[in-house]
Amino acid sequence: MTSGKPRFRLGFLTHVQGRDADLSRTYRNARELFVAADELGFDVGWVAQHHVPGGGGGLSSPWTFLAHVAARTSRIRLGTAITVLPLEDPVRLAEDVATVDTLSGGRVELGVGSGSSDLEYAAFGRDATRRRELTSENLDVLSRALRGEEVGTVGFRVQPAPGDFGDRIWQGVFSAHGAAHAASRGSNLLLNRAAYGHDAPTDEVQRPWVEAFLSAWDRPRRPRIGLSRLVFPAKDRRTALAHIGDDVHRAALRMATSGAFPEGLDRDEALRRFHAFHGAPEEIVAAFKREQVLPLATDLITQFNPAVPDHDATIRALELIATEVAPALGWSPAPRDEPVNAGVRT
Repeated sequence: MTSGKPRFRLGFLTHVQGRDADLSRTYRNARELFVAADELGFDVGWVAQHHVPGGGGGLSSPWTFLAHVAARTSRIRLGTAITVLPLEDPVRLAEDVATVDTLSGGRVELGVGSGSSDLEYAAFGRDATRRRELTSENLDVLSRALRGEEVGTVGFRVQPAPGDFGDRIWQGVFSAHGAAHAASRGSNLLLNRAAYGHDAPTDEVQRPWVEAFLSAWDRPRRPRIGLSRLVFPAKDRRTALAHIGDDVHRAALRMATSGAFPEGLDRDEALRRFHAFHGAPEEIVAAFKREQVLPLATDLITQFNPAVPDHDATIRALELIATEVAPALGWSPAPRDEPVNAGVRT
């Protein structure tokens, strides 16, 4: 990072996955990731909502989970990347978000998107062909509710009274048009770890999306750009591949059945398609210094998905990210006495 650029925020994202059929253990392990990340100085912890596991994740109710995590942590911010907005009642969602924000002392970051599973839409009785329209409609209501405005009927406002969410709503996008639309709504930008349906490297594909977002941005505040990347440091590349290689390969082959990736990929091509940063910390740092989107990001969001490393290896990877990888890119933990609701420092 250049010396004149503000400090970026370091995050991690868990899809709350485990190999055990007992999800209670998976949930406990995910909670412990937040506790460990809080102690390591990570700025933000994110979860992803998945109503249908299907290899993606196991958390259907992210705001219930984050309320639990809020009680076990002290300063790490708590976010969703994403909540599938068309499948939610936006007023009820605003009540949940406001409650977790109150319980956590103002630590919530709200990421929303349209999702991608037709099965989920069918289960909730929603029309998947209207996912973009439903996202926009529900975001309008959600935003008004979180501004403390009347919604639904005259005189109704959500409780508890929401905090200031003016710079805490994010939208996940998959195109330059989507990025420009997010900017027009005043939403921060969330970028996925992979650019599905493209042969070029993910950062080459996404860089124009970020430029479209910045070009369309017309608000007085500085926008935030969250860059999600698969990052798995270990003592060396061989060790890293032992933890993530087969999972990533299997995920790529699954995604080939829907056309997101070409069929017949080998493991190395699967890792390239998922834009994976893996190996010794110094190898990952060198790779990130060639990353085309990172210089424009305000938030680096590290994740291990679609890999599902064991819990001990996951904790160790978080430690290496916070102590070796991120500091070499210009990050440092915020002072422990900094308010928990502080944003990106300029």
